[in-house]
Amino acid sequence: MLKSSSFDLRERIQNQGTLSNPKGRSDPIFGLKASVNWICALRLLCDDEQIKFQNVLEKYSSVQKIKLSDEQENTVFEQLLLSLHQLSSLKWFQTCQNQSDIARMACVAWYYGIYDAGTAMVAAQVKTLQDDHTGTAREWHNQLIGQGNVVRPFNLMLSSLDRENANLELENYSYDRETRLIDRPINTKQALNCACAYLSGSREWWAKRTEHNIKKNDKEYKKLGVSNFRTKKARAIRDQKLSRQGISFLHLAYRFRGKANYRDTLYLAYGPSTEIYLREFVENLTIVLEAYLIMAGAFCRRRLGVSSKKVATVFHQSADW
Repeated sequence: MLKSSSFDLRERIQNQGTLSNPKGRSDPIFGLKASVNWICALRLLCDDEQIKFQNVLEKYSSVQKIKLSDEQENTVFEQLLLSLHQLSSLKWFQTCQNQSDIARMACVAWYYGIYDAGTAMVAAQVKTLQDDHTGTAREWHNQLIGQGNVVRPFNLMLSSLDRENANLELENYSYDRETRLIDRPINTKQALNCACAYLSGSREWWAKRTEHNIKKNDKEYKKLGVSNFRTKKARAIRDQKLSRQGISFLHLAYRFRGKANYRDTLYLAYGPSTEIYLREFVENLTIVLEAYLIMAGAFCRRRLGVSSKKVATVFHQSADW
């Protein structure tokens, strides 16, 4: 229980802060609605796309097969199986009476399902396994979405973190800048705008993260002896970094997981209204992960060529698809 007559944890964390956030937390209701509505938007777009295994397999008809070693093949199979396990967890989470009890872990299970399936795609594409999550997101962005091997709605991306360039790219998606993430989408047009709004907000988050890394690690920046990007030389260093870094679905999923797993204590589990907002949330997470996993499985089947039956076997042994 977060609140009693004499103890209000929400008020304490928001107003008094914590060691990691000494200035306090913002009201978690926006973060809750934004997260729930983004997943709802993805679910609507997945439904509109009708992502079925055979349909996606046909879309990947031009994908060329590749020769993999046994170890490389097994890596693909392993990662697909790990993703299937996360999907199974989400299906069980749907049976929980109080969704706020498991919403945080559902977000984590969803992310790792996305990450594992994405890792399988990267391994099938470039024959390597990345060292960390951001490395996998970068390779997925460059080697898969950059090559046109990602289906809608997972193909939304920005090629640069630079604000001006990103805004131009968002216009190509017919993005309505008046869209608010706190408004729940109810049709595909609203869903696309909601997905673009989350993409835009994630650009800002990743840009700030990049700026922080520059201040902490960039040798050229440190030589300037400054603490911000107000000087021309400092801005040049920052802008060069931002222009070279793009983001796409795995970057957004990484941010989504971090909010649930690390940053915001209250936004999925505070107050009596949480259950209202979380209706269909875990169901939507499940449907989106299943669609993404279907895409990953179809792509890997094409890449493995003569070994494609093995991919189907992994799927059929683990889920009734």
